[in-house]
Amino acid sequence: MMTDDLAALRAEAEMALAGAADLRALDAVRVAVLGKSGSLSGLLKGLGAVPAEARKERGAALNRLKNEVEALLEARKAVLEAEALTARLKAERLDVSLPPRPFAPGTAAEGGIHPISRTIEELTAIFGSMGFRVVEGPDIEGDWYNFGALNIPDHHPARQDHDTFYMPGTDAAGQRLVLRTQTSPLQIRTMLGEPPPIRIIAPGRTYRADHDATHSPMFHQVEGLVIDRGITLGHLKGCLTDFLRAFFGISDLPVRFRSSYFPFTEPSMEVDIGWNRKTGELGGGGDWLEILGSGMVHPKVLANCGLDPREWQGFAFGMGIERITMLKHGMPDLRPFYESDLRWLRHWAAEPLAPASLHEGI
Repeated sequence: MMTDDLAALRAEAEMALAGAADLRALDAVRVAVLGKSGSLSGLLKGLGAVPAEARKERGAALNRLKNEVEALLEARKAVLEAEALTARLKAERLDVSLPPRPFAPGTAAEGGIHPISRTIEELTAIFGSMGFRVVEGPDIEGDWYNFGALNIPDHHPARQDHDTFYMPGTDAAGQRLVLRTQTSPLQIRTMLGEPPPIRIIAPGRTYRADHDATHSPMFHQVEGLVIDRGITLGHLKGCLTDFLRAFFGISDLPVRFRSSYFPFTEPSMEVDIGWNRKTGELGGGGDWLEILGSGMVHPKVLANCGLDPREWQGFAFGMGIERITMLKHGMPDLRPFYESDLRWLRHWAAEPLAPASLHEGI
């Protein structure tokens, strides 16, 4: 059993530990009790002077007390460390949702260009320097413009209700109405409405039945079309390589073209860019990231639009605007693009009075 002097020492240690306000004070209590010259250490050193018949019991009591004090010490240390961490987190708190630049209320800096609008401006500047022009059209299209004219067969999964939003009613030609799944209908409308040569890009909203961290039922896409005599894969590869290097600002960005399949192009190619899978850095590492689809316009598509495939050739491409925006700026989630969170918008918005231009740099 614990003797009176050991009980008093335990009570004294408990009181000292409870009164320790920080880790430094706690360490002072530890030294005073368990240090080389501490009160408990002194009793352990004096154990040799205790009569032999009482030494065993006295030694066991001292060891039990030492273990109890050490347990109390660790428990108090955990409490103080948690309090210190809480205080530090509160003092060093950083709200990462705040704008990266301060602005004064009522100034023009309160406004900003949405990342999607900014990317469309950059696309227009880059492709505009290559001679492309922008075309626009309706979000609700007839089935033939969206699928049939593009050589997409009736059994294709994209034409099923679980992938595509169909609207009630029909168009003037009796075709089902659909929320366009890509901006490709504008390619068809352009080829039907004007003679070649053609060099266009078609940015705009598109709709598909998909929703998660990287997909949205409504998103933005840009497609491009070139129709002329003597167009080859070399023109396609040069155009897209120059665009990707200009857009991402990496002059030596690795670009790879892989064989693929699309109903409206033949041959078809997926386009990959070099990146580092571990760090997410573009242009570095030995990994590849798929970024867009492309190919030579299928002869059937040309024929559907009244163009002779033996005389006219062309290439087409398409990419998601949100996707390339997220890659360029390191955005991990697609959903905030549409949540109207002013903190997010102010953080990622572009300067309203600094339009995109190749002259000043994208």
